[in-house]
Amino acid sequence: MSSKAEKDSVWQRQEVESPCIQICVVHPEERICTGCLRSIDEITRWSKMDNDERSAILDELPARAPRLRKRRGGRASRMAR
Repeated sequence: MSSKAEKDSVWQRQEVESPCIQICVVHPEERICTGCLRSIDEITRWSKMDNDERSAILDELPARAPRLRKRRGGRASRMAR
């Protein structure tokens, strides 16, 4: 008879987990999610991607963060006019 751990391991998959943090808001200009930094296409296709493609996207995400930190004006912009 199999142990519980052996039975449970049958249902575990070795796959790259989604970076979703359940803050799902798409930035209007950059067109990426402000929570996980993935594009709509990447979010939609995630479940169909293999681990290599998922890993490649995860590697790119940190470089996307600065795209959401750009200021759109503020005081410095108004003062320059």
